[in-house]
Amino acid sequence: MKWIRERDALIAQTLAFVQSVAGKKDDFRQPDTAAAAPVLATESVSVRATTVTPEQAQADPPPQINPPAPQPLLTPAPRMGSDFRSEMQTRIANFRKHQERFEREREEYCVATLTKLRAAIRDTDASPTARK
Repeated sequence: MKWIRERDALIAQTLAFVQSVAGKKDDFRQPDTAAAAPVLATESVSVRATTVTPEQAQADPPPQINPPAPQPLLTPAPRMGSDFRSEMQTRIANFRKHQERFEREREEYCVATLTKLRAAIRDTDASPTARK
């Protein structure tokens, strides 16, 4: 496409300007822009507005886009033998202990809440102002 070449030319011109200001040559040139639009450091930097006719747009061949190579998934190698089995058993036992602790705490909270509720009901029934 034409815009890709124009972008590469603009990048090359910008790099040439930086090089001329810094007084260095080819230190900042990137490999993809060096082949796309070679620019000498002595050239003046100018941007020209160009119009593209439909015929020119169709004449430009579309760029070849190569998809990136698939990267292998990083998965840990499974551990074999009793080490893996013992680790799983330990994790399961810890999980069960954790769940049992939650259940015990829920039961204790429920009993405490019901005890407070029953005490509040008894206090309300025993008070003479509640029956009036």
